Amino acid sequence: MESDVFDDLDLRLLDALEVNGRASFSRIGSVLGVSDQTVARRYRRLCAEGGLRVVAVRDADRLGQDHWTMRLRCVPDSAVAVADALAKRPDTSWIGIAAGGTEIVLGTRPRSAGDRDDLLLGKLPRTPRVLEVRAHQVLHRFYGGPNGWLRKFRVLGDEEVAALRPDPAPHATGPARIDPEDEPLLAVLERDGRAGYPELRRATGRSESAVKRRLAALLGSGAVYIDVEYHSEILGYPLAAFLWITTSPAALHRVGEALASHDEIAHAAATAGPSNIIATAVVRSTADLYAYLSGPLGRLEGVHHVEAAPFLRRVKQLTYARPAR
Repeated sequence: MESDVFDDLDLRLLDALEVNGRASFSRIGSVLGVSDQTVARRYRRLCAEGGLRVVAVRDADRLGQDHWTMRLRCVPDSAVAVADALAKRPDTSWIGIAAGGTEIVLGTRPRSAGDRDDLLLGKLPRTPRVLEVRAHQVLHRFYGGPNGWLRKFRVLGDEEVAALRPDPAPHATGPARIDPEDEPLLAVLERDGRAGYPELRRATGRSESAVKRRLAALLGSGAVYIDVEYHSEILGYPLAAFLWITTSPAALHRVGEALASHDEIAHAAATAGPSNIIATAVVRSTADLYAYLSGPLGRLEGVHHVEAAPFLRRVKQLTYARPAR
């Protein structure tokens, strides 16, 4: 992969953070062969100019929680206002505007059945500027979540990845879970996934050793993972498109696994709803999107229908609202 804006070291740093978002600058520098001061300087530049954020994310799949992808068709000139209002809700995790500015695509993780019904059956259907609501319940993740997109480009070698991976967590028993007393810890990490242990100790009232053990348990169980957000355009990939794919039932898993192996795909999941697979493709240009749709995706046996909706604007990502650019 070649970046149009940032250099190879920036790409390697981003990949290192996808492997271990809480790795110290000295550890990253040792693996990348540069000083920790250089890593810190590059990190700050990526934050300031590349939209870099490292945050904790609750993994709805591992927690067995309900989560949905939704498509909203809006009256002209209203999508931005509706999207901005939705971005303020704590149960929306990401929001994009597509289809010429009249469609909103969003992810939501309701904390309860009541919250889900309030959004799906209450507020959205009664919003006069929303003409149509399509809800897709996510059933299975093929790619995405803790699997970072840059890993597909093999920016780092296997030995470098192994040197960066977090130390193994103590063996967890039982299903992944988040306890009520974890909320102060996660409140900090959802703002800054690299927050230091002294800050986490102050926020939770626990000892530093207790914070380390609990965070290691949450990460080790998969209840929480550290995710990395950045503007893909800094890598020379300015175009993202949401793909709504319909397959035969027998081909569903096979097509989903194939999509997960494609370099263009940053996320893919099986859903219940009008389409049975949703995916996000990230490419350099409309010509590359066409080449992908007519080539690797078009050749997959069992695919009956594909609808592509290029993103015009990302309104919210990783649970925080993105400023207008």
